[in-house]
Amino acid sequence: MTSWIIIIGGLILIILLIIGVVVSSNSERSIVEQRLSQYLDDDKKSEERDPQRSVITDWVTKRVEKTSIGDRIARDLARADLKFKVAEYFVLIAVSILIAGLFAWFLGNRHPISALIGALAGAFAPGFYVKRQQKLRLQKFNDQLSDMLNLMVNGLRAGYSVMQAMEAISKELPSPINDEFRRVVQEMQIGISMETALENLLRRIPSADLDFVITAINVQREVGGNLSEILDNISFTIRERVRIKGEVRVLTSQVRTSGSVLSLIPFGLTIILWFLNPEYLLSITQGGPICTAGIVCVVLGLIGSSYFIMMRIADIEV
Repeated sequence: MTSWIIIIGGLILIILLIIGVVVSSNSERSIVEQRLSQYLDDDKKSEERDPQRSVITDWVTKRVEKTSIGDRIARDLARADLKFKVAEYFVLIAVSILIAGLFAWFLGNRHPISALIGALAGAFAPGFYVKRQQKLRLQKFNDQLSDMLNLMVNGLRAGYSVMQAMEAISKELPSPINDEFRRVVQEMQIGISMETALENLLRRIPSADLDFVITAINVQREVGGNLSEILDNISFTIRERVRIKGEVRVLTSQVRTSGSVLSLIPFGLTIILWFLNPEYLLSITQGGPICTAGIVCVVLGLIGSSYFIMMRIADIEV
């Protein structure tokens, strides 16, 4: 009876999550306004901007939007370009924990430790996905940065202003760079200064190359000079850096992949052995809690140190 109650509760949470995703995708304009309000200096009137918000989402959002954790999660979701509010992300984590825990519980002979393993995997899975999306989007943005600078230089030489050149970027180039510069143009159109809008862009896209470009634009606005020539030189530098980074990434891919795979193999084998024969793994506890804790600490220390060393070998600064 208890199992059916848990399953029915999980299905209800899944339905609520699907409804929240559908509502969010149908109100993209309100999401853009909410994302903009997170990086502007005006007051946040979220209730007026998002009238379709559910009662649960509103309750959770009110309590986390002013906290450091809520602000960090909102920034991470914006960097990954995921159409989720903070409260919806918490619901996603809860559903992931519930589903993974139930699946592992049934698969692991209904043992509490099996449910705990599944719950931990479900708790970390959304965060890993968000981090991966951030990394892919940042890499794609950096690859498009040289094309953006070429288009901006051509626009400035043709007589465009900086804002008109950014507007051309938002229309001509593909995603994600066009979406970010469209947001910069929108911020400038509602009265935000160019310096603040570019700082907000750098906060959403933590790229060292973008920081170099924004610094050059701000310095040129203060001291003057030929901006098109400056950006042309920066474009050549960034293009060479992207090329060298690509070569380094290819040459070190084997080391990085080996480090990740070799570090994950012990954990994967331990989980597989637990679901196949839990009594075999529990035999290490026969030596007492101190001996068991010592074995676990030594194993984790060796795995962590080896992973750190291999990643340091592959981390070549360009």
